Amino acid sequence: MSELKIIKGEASKIEEQAARQIKDIISAKPDAVIALAAGRDMKGLYKRLGEMCAAGEVSLKNARIFAVAEFSGRHDCADFLREHLLRAADISEENCFFPDAEAPEEYDRLIERLGGLDFAVLGIGQDAHIGYNEPATPFDSHTHVQKLTDRTKRQLSERGYTEENMPGYAVTMGIKTLTEARNIILLAEGEDKAAAVFEMVYGKTITYIPASFLQIPTEVTVYLDTAAASRL
Repeated sequence: MSELKIIKGEASKIEEQAARQIKDIISAKPDAVIALAAGRDMKGLYKRLGEMCAAGEVSLKNARIFAVAEFSGRHDCADFLREHLLRAADISEENCFFPDAEAPEEYDRLIERLGGLDFAVLGIGQDAHIGYNEPATPFDSHTHVQKLTDRTKRQLSERGYTEENMPGYAVTMGIKTLTEARNIILLAEGEDKAAAVFEMVYGKTITYIPASFLQIPTEVTVYLDTAAASRL
């Protein structure tokens, strides 16, 4: 079992450090296979990566980008990634991939054909989900369709979703898919994530705390702003 590497600081500083780590990985392997999460906590990081691409500090044109999750029958997460990173960076659309709820197993097969995930960039839910692997998701899960819990829906409502447009299901990389990445970066910001971060770091590796399984891979770096780190 690995020891999570935890870096704390103001949001802008941890976003910069995380972007620099990603830059180093891509510089070493320009055609890296990358899993990217959508969500509030990713905005600053992706903005910084886009700026680095525009300045010529790093290039993502040969990287293969895999969205960590998408709501079933929707393209919300794809739109988020396009808006906050793909349009600003030099990423080819043909190198971007999104999971299909009709054939989720094909996603893992494609990742395997490309040599596996070089790294994954993740957020964390208030109930410690990663991707949309809700509590009780088995560790050995691969990409699958996941029913969203009421707590996740409440969290989505804080992001502007209403009862009329609330997604009920997501297709998500499984815990096994994510933890097999050779390098993992997790970014969390805000006091509402503090309890989940505590469980991730100190909780037992059990299915009711999906993020606790990040204690298992050997290369995991957790970037936390001061609010998200407040219970550590």
